[in-house]
Amino acid sequence: MSSFRRHRLFGLSQSIRKVNTPSVWSRLILVADEQAPNAFLPEVKNMAFIHAYHTDVGIKKKTNQDAVLVKTAKTPNGYVGLFVVCDGMGGLDQGELASATVVRGLSEWFEEDLPDLLHSEQQDDAIRTALETCVTQQNEKILEYGDETESQIGTTVTALLFIHSRYYIVHIGDSRAYQIREQVTRLTEDQTLVAREVARGNITPEQALKDPRRNVLLQCVGATRDIDVVIHTGETEPGTLFLLCTDGFYHKITEDELFEELRPNQFLNEKQLKYKAIKLVDAVKERKEVDNISIVLAHVV
Repeated sequence: MSSFRRHRLFGLSQSIRKVNTPSVWSRLILVADEQAPNAFLPEVKNMAFIHAYHTDVGIKKKTNQDAVLVKTAKTPNGYVGLFVVCDGMGGLDQGELASATVVRGLSEWFEEDLPDLLHSEQQDDAIRTALETCVTQQNEKILEYGDETESQIGTTVTALLFIHSRYYIVHIGDSRAYQIREQVTRLTEDQTLVAREVARGNITPEQALKDPRRNVLLQCVGATRDIDVVIHTGETEPGTLFLLCTDGFYHKITEDELFEELRPNQFLNEKQLKYKAIKLVDAVKERKEVDNISIVLAHVV
């Protein structure tokens, strides 16, 4: 049985979850205690975050092919977290298989590989390389499954990794990541045919919204052997909110509305953040969005 098929046993319900995993980080804490003071542990801002997610099958489709992952852990230097949205595509439940595979692969990477990477002398480069390798491995698993079953499936992936005050964005496809503080800033670029046409000046952004080709992706995980995993980094600070979402969410909502609804300092706890996530998804459904809808909110406090 291929690794992809084993992943299918976990299913989407197991992939959409909130997970805190302090036990798997015990070795990180032990190693830190054994090192000389601050060895391989750069001086960082000690930050934490509250988070919430919500996913919905939408008003038309029978299955939810999106997958969402939230994992957090505490280290000697503060909190780390991994937040992921994937939008699967394929016939029947095949898209669900692709998105669940990527989510599970990143989940295992967070638990098994990241603790050691935090002690690397070249931490930033090591994490970038490891993230790219992880996504590439999931691509190979999905391709293997496609070859075995003579099917073509795939998934987008947009992931946000917090290492204390530093964040990493991993992106393939047309799911999105936003940063909201004094304004809304989109951190990813849609890898779609219409986005490329807009960039080339062949169509306007307004025309792109109604273009029948707007769902045509230039790349996704599981479609081809060669993928370009886009990774970029930045620094964050308290009072910043990050939003990850699939295209079923952002097609029916404006950036002005996102700013009004998600101004960071209004949220005091995860219950309030969860309520807002549900409210926004319900609003998108009321506007007759037919796709699956998923969002993840992470608020740095």
